[in-house]
Amino acid sequence: MVDYIILNTQLSKQSIENTIQLLEEDCTIPFISRYRKERTKGLDEVQIGEIVKFKDQYEALEKRKKHILKALETQSALTAALKEKINTATHLTVLEDLYLPFKKSRKTKSEKARQNGLEGLAKMVMAQNTNNLEALALRFVTENVDDTDAALEGARHIIAEWINERTDIRAQLRYQLERYATIITKVIKAKSETETAQKFRDYFDWEERLNRIPSHRLLAILRAEKEGYIRVKIAIDDDRALDKIERRILKSKNDCATQIEMAIKDAYKRLLLPSLSNTALQEAKEKADDAAIEVFAKNLKQLLLGAPIGQKRVLAIDPGFRTGCKVVCLDAQGKFLHNATIYPHAPKNDSENAIKKITSLVEAHNIEAIAIGNGTASRETEALVKRANLKKEIQIFIVSEAGASIYSASSIAREEFPNHDVTVRGAISIGRRLQDPLAELVKIEAKSIGVGQYQHDVDQTKLKKQLDTVVEHCVNAVGVNVNTASKSLLSYVSGIGPKLAENIFKYREANGIFKSRNAITKVPRLGGKAYQQSAGFLRVKQSKNPLDDSAVHPEHYNIVKAMAKDTGASVDAIIGQKNLLKQVDLKRYCNEEVGRLTLEDIVKELEKPGLDIRAKAKVFSFNQNLKTITDVVPGQLLPGIVNNITNFGCFVDIGIKESGLVHVSNLSDSFVKDVNAHVQLHQQVTVKVLEVDVSRKRIQLKLQS
Repeated sequence: MVDYIILNTQLSKQSIENTIQLLEEDCTIPFISRYRKERTKGLDEVQIGEIVKFKDQYEALEKRKKHILKALETQSALTAALKEKINTATHLTVLEDLYLPFKKSRKTKSEKARQNGLEGLAKMVMAQNTNNLEALALRFVTENVDDTDAALEGARHIIAEWINERTDIRAQLRYQLERYATIITKVIKAKSETETAQKFRDYFDWEERLNRIPSHRLLAILRAEKEGYIRVKIAIDDDRALDKIERRILKSKNDCATQIEMAIKDAYKRLLLPSLSNTALQEAKEKADDAAIEVFAKNLKQLLLGAPIGQKRVLAIDPGFRTGCKVVCLDAQGKFLHNATIYPHAPKNDSENAIKKITSLVEAHNIEAIAIGNGTASRETEALVKRANLKKEIQIFIVSEAGASIYSASSIAREEFPNHDVTVRGAISIGRRLQDPLAELVKIEAKSIGVGQYQHDVDQTKLKKQLDTVVEHCVNAVGVNVNTASKSLLSYVSGIGPKLAENIFKYREANGIFKSRNAITKVPRLGGKAYQQSAGFLRVKQSKNPLDDSAVHPEHYNIVKAMAKDTGASVDAIIGQKNLLKQVDLKRYCNEEVGRLTLEDIVKELEKPGLDIRAKAKVFSFNQNLKTITDVVPGQLLPGIVNNITNFGCFVDIGIKESGLVHVSNLSDSFVKDVNAHVQLHQQVTVKVLEVDVSRKRIQLKLQS
């Protein structure tokens, strides 16, 4: 296993061995990367994740090998040479090619030919030693084989199967598909004129090398095929492929060679090409999935680590026209205080009473910030709030509503607010997103947050696994206040999970807040292992021990006490004191378990204990003259917020319903390898309008430096 992981990761043997040992001890990736740096030689979460990935791949490969070896033994087909090839196979494709000749197949042409006694004729043809095939074939004519033509046809079917099962031929054809295959699309004319088909019209008649097609384009093509607008096929140079097969098989130019040539063409068109081209397309799809999932994961990470406004009292508005605007008030911890509905927009246009209501709520609940959802009527509501004559200056934020409707109808929302409808829950979610995006967004299925690229077309199991990993990373990187966190947030803490999160929540409700980290051990079924894995990521505010509100793990508290003692101060006194901490000689505290890497982390944390790695939220204003896409004209310079990132560029919210696209070619005057190197999600930018297509609702933008 270790050699397999080294081959795929290039990491050191010792790091891999120690990481595997920690994983087998049920340690989590966040815990290993943060608190076991000496064991792993400083591997980060990504590198440890790669070890987990290839460990799983190796175990799946070994499991398949055992199954195949057992099946071959049952068939009495396992030779020493074949067993050696299977045991040394390092790829599933190679393994399946070796097993292919021995698979129990359905009723095939070759199987029927064998039952008719034609395998001997096939062997004679493959020997390529005779020109008198007619006489040879006559010997195989029976009551089930009408004549020599039927005999030769059956022999060719058997030969075609042999050709299909040859690992060298399959490898050669697979290589050609990997290097030279072209994906070709043809429009289905009967459906091409429909309105829904127009979004795929760029791919109605398309041709491109399969190994060069960008992931987003392949996924778009496959979606168009799935929805029935186009047909897709994979093609290579047939003559070249057939020539390479013939060179491996043909040894003569006699009558046998003619039959073999026919069998080669049959094997290629009927067996090899359909199977391997489908595999090539599937592998390309898997790579496209991986690329799309990586984009989604990067976007999700940036979104989850978005800037919080912090513990401030918030008035949140979910704007709307006909049904009105839902208004809620939240305290600094996100606790729901009050809700109301105002109707400032058409058809009621009761803006005067709406302003009065907002003003009174701001004063009554001592509101410090206002959050407005970015959906329908967002701009109009923002303008309304700015007209209100508030007695103090209050920051107004536009907050993404993506996924809020899904949360508001979820079981989590119903449990939190059983006496309120979905509209009130949605407004609460908008307000809480401003206070702490991470704590609120973990309640929503990640793929529903709206920052992905073809997320519904990719492998859903792989997508969920990757996104769950991202959420777990973000939650543990920030840390969680155990006394205020929701069950959803707690469930992503290292070593906790949904069941223990439920237990923590219930214990907190029954017994009040936790007054120390050690008190967490009183939670039912939260044993020593779970405490070890989770404690460093859980924060306890106002604990007697200040380290309980830091990322210093309890197992290292004695080290901090020793550091404090050696500086002649208390633990409280050295926290935040860089000058005192500089006096600490780290060499004195190194031992077999704790080395310099961990000690440097401890000192860094003591300098700024509990520091939130996230930036602070900033107010942003769109161009007030834009209301619809018809107000957007080429040449305009507009403020905007990056609201989605893809491999082909980024989308920017410029304050109207339609987001504009900054194509990768318009991100910079130089070559752009990685879009994320130039923009970040929720980044405030200035863009220039290049083109507006009102009919297709598309806006082309250029990023201004």
